[in-house]
Amino acid sequence: MKKYFVTGLVIFLPLAVTLAILRFLILFFTKPFAGFTTHLFLQWNLFPNGLFVFSQEQIIEYVSRILILVALICFTILLGLVTRWFFMNSLIKFCDQALLRIPIVNTLYKTAQDIIKTLFSSDKNTFEQVVMLSFPRPGVYVLGLIATEAPDFCSKAADKNLISVLVPTTPNPTTGFLLMVPKEELIYLDMKAKDAIKYIVSCGVIIPKENDTEAL
Repeated sequence: MKKYFVTGLVIFLPLAVTLAILRFLILFFTKPFAGFTTHLFLQWNLFPNGLFVFSQEQIIEYVSRILILVALICFTILLGLVTRWFFMNSLIKFCDQALLRIPIVNTLYKTAQDIIKTLFSSDKNTFEQVVMLSFPRPGVYVLGLIATEAPDFCSKAADKNLISVLVPTTPNPTTGFLLMVPKEELIYLDMKAKDAIKYIVSCGVIIPKENDTEAL
């Protein structure tokens, strides 16, 4: 009985929390306008006899909140569009130039900017291929994510075809080791990057399905 209760709790709690958060957000954003729209719809006498088990007031309240949400979404998109084209472009350029003129800050800012541009504009397969490699010693294996090929001068210096591999740490995958590994020493896995991250974050507790981890 206990294990059934725990299983049900694991399924129910995330759903309940999600619904509670959604309800809070809907009420929070629609409350300032709900009074006006509800009063307006009541004057129009919509659904005078209600609908099914819902009274007129309940239906009008639900319809009002839905229409308010749609209007807020449309307004937000329009505001973002106008701001982006007529204001933000100039502001972003100004801030960008200002930050690039500050010593030390300009180096950090430029580096972060280059990383973000690379992640979002380069090949979408970056950090998508999961590999297994020996680290920190032979006979011990870790999971890694291929970033890209290593710089040419590094491959030439080692006289090998090197691949840049990110090895995330447990349980915080935002830190890790950047290794340059010979391509022939990598074991390519048919595993999704998100499954590899789950495995790393959970300290090995969440194990991907077996058919997702077969070597290519």
